[in-house]
Amino acid sequence: MAWRLFQLGRWSFRRRRTVAGIWFLLLLMVAVGAATLSGKTNDDFELSGIESTRAFYLIKERDPGAAPEGATARVVFQAPVGESLADPVHRQTVTDALAELRTKDVVSILDPFTGETISEDGRTGYASVGYARSAVDLSQGDRDALEAARDLAAEAGLTATIGGDVLGVEMDAALAELIGVAIAFVVLALTFGSLVAAGMPLLTALVGVGIGMGAIAILTGFVDLSTTTPALGTMLGLAVGIDYALFILSRYQAEVRQGRPLEEAAARAVGTAGSAVVFAGLTVVIALVGLAVCGIGFLTEMGLGGAFTVAVSVLIALTLLPAMLGFVGARITKRPPHSPKKHTATGATATGATATGASGNPGEPRTLGRRWVEGVDRFRWPALLAGIAAAIVAAVPVASLQLSLPGDNAKPAGSDVRVAYDLIAENFGAGANGPLLVVIDTKEAPAPAAAVATATASLRELAARDGSHIAGVIPAVTSDSPQARRAFARQLDTAQFATLTVIPRSGPSHESTKAVVADIRETLSDLPDHSGARALVTGLTAVDVDISNKLTEVFPLYLAVVVGLAVILLIAVFRSIWVPIKAALGFLFSVGVSLGATVAVFQWGWLNEFVGLDTTSPVLFLLPILLTGILFGLAMDYEVFLVTRMREAYILGTPARQAVIEGFTHSARVVAAAALIMVGVFAGFTLTDDIILKTVGFALAVGVLVDAFLVRMLLVPAAMLIIGRRIWWMPRGMNGLVPTLDIEGEALATRLASRAPADQGFGDRRTDERGHRAS
Repeated sequence: MAWRLFQLGRWSFRRRRTVAGIWFLLLLMVAVGAATLSGKTNDDFELSGIESTRAFYLIKERDPGAAPEGATARVVFQAPVGESLADPVHRQTVTDALAELRTKDVVSILDPFTGETISEDGRTGYASVGYARSAVDLSQGDRDALEAARDLAAEAGLTATIGGDVLGVEMDAALAELIGVAIAFVVLALTFGSLVAAGMPLLTALVGVGIGMGAIAILTGFVDLSTTTPALGTMLGLAVGIDYALFILSRYQAEVRQGRPLEEAAARAVGTAGSAVVFAGLTVVIALVGLAVCGIGFLTEMGLGGAFTVAVSVLIALTLLPAMLGFVGARITKRPPHSPKKHTATGATATGATATGASGNPGEPRTLGRRWVEGVDRFRWPALLAGIAAAIVAAVPVASLQLSLPGDNAKPAGSDVRVAYDLIAENFGAGANGPLLVVIDTKEAPAPAAAVATATASLRELAARDGSHIAGVIPAVTSDSPQARRAFARQLDTAQFATLTVIPRSGPSHESTKAVVADIRETLSDLPDHSGARALVTGLTAVDVDISNKLTEVFPLYLAVVVGLAVILLIAVFRSIWVPIKAALGFLFSVGVSLGATVAVFQWGWLNEFVGLDTTSPVLFLLPILLTGILFGLAMDYEVFLVTRMREAYILGTPARQAVIEGFTHSARVVAAAALIMVGVFAGFTLTDDIILKTVGFALAVGVLVDAFLVRMLLVPAAMLIIGRRIWWMPRGMNGLVPTLDIEGEALATRLASRAPADQGFGDRRTDERGHRAS
């Protein structure tokens, strides 16, 4: 494989104009396609087969005119202090404002006076507005009508705010991307000591992100995709795109400083570091594509979108980067190349385990990385135990982890959605922001009306119990008027279902509200036996509970598939049983600390103002499985890049202990820079207003920081120094089953050393010091 990548790198260097032209033409094509074919994304978390979703399907099937999954808005009105909405002037203002927002997409408006949603002091009330289409499909006219209604109320002296999902916060990741790119540029400039060198990984990463995002945008014109899918692709594409180019570029500089011609240096960098990039990228792709085994649509979309962007980043690092090296020549090295050294038959110098490595040249500079790993070597047992203890302590908050869908209470302070949520919670109770809908299917009931009455009585009895978390039950018929009763009878005859509304005492994301869902389902579980009808519970909290249960159910399968495939891949990469197992165990510490920190900040409120939060809430319900998938792939990236250099030294004859020190010395600086870049990219997303991006960005930033600096740079060398050469052990029976991948480039170096210069492909073309063909 190393030889094939060597040839690819050499061809890309020589045909740099062709390669660059192909990539930039592809970028232009997807940009045009995205501008002309893209559709809209949505924020819906749908999952077929769960009870809360079946309730929506039942309503739409029995009553085609209903829109149970359509957008909702809550328009909150508040009169000045000492006045009441019941005052004739204010009442007329509310009526006029609600008339203003009616458009063709509005299917229902329940005003505060009819719905009896006016506070005890009479100052505050809210209207519920239902739409036929989801929020993402609403027209600008619908939103303009809401704004006009609010302005009308404000001009008449009322405070009006709009809640619900109609005017949700737009997901704008531009600021996050800009911050990530800025941090990456600073780190790269410090790492390479050259602005030109710093710009190359950024440019290749941006090309990869552009192509990946353009392709995803084109796809939105044909299928529904989650809003998080392109944002996650951008986040991962920037991070891995920069990192992969960083590793190859760093290896290229090392080869140039050994005196190699620029073309050969580029080819060798792709053949060696490029091999590690391929397998590091494969681990990330496996982890992301593995999300499909969960059978959850929006997770599959996120995984496939992220995997596609990562795959593009790998291809660009292997082709476009060496092509760009051909354009810039020696300008990205800190010092000009010197005369070639004599290469040994074993290829030690060629692969990087040079006299400054395996031979332990006494004149070698004592870098910070070398001093660090030698310190770990002297105190290997204390370092290992202290690192494990620190990880366990930092992961303690995971014991109190609570999961939930992101709600309006987590929106930015001062936003309309948040103000509306707070006003409703203060005046009507937090549960009014997330009512539960109980759908009574009477199709098989001999006496439909009696079945609905039985269900209503059971729920009221549940609400009356001591310690109940139910604030109220709104029956299917809220009026004793003959017209209301006749309408109810017609609905039972035609649609064969009725709906009851249960108002919890606590907010939608509160644990006690989730308990209410379970209590309702248990209370009505025997309804089919008594009446022939069945009850389905839906609503935001019910969807939250059902999806969380589904994620918990599939998580072990996902973990087994992803970790199993990655371990098999790493066994082939390192030809060792213990290295992959050690890598997987180290990952558990990383994900534990990451989740622990997320709980402490988002759920407990520790230092949450630093990520732009002013309230606490349960952790995003899909974070554990999403974090596990992404962080596992990224953690294996660092494992591959770090341990590959250790194995490279070991297979070239360096004793196991010294190989760990030499490999760490050569790779620590680049791994640290790569980690800091990833942390910067992910941390930038914590500044967005979207709670999903904020949570995922924070968790990934902490996870990468811990994995790179605690796990890979402390626990990994300490464990390998303790175990010694047994870390490279593999059963003899597996030798014939495991392919030899040669990502360290040993076979490549031997092959090049045994060939004449002309056969290597470097003697047939003269190149000047810039790497360009001589005239």
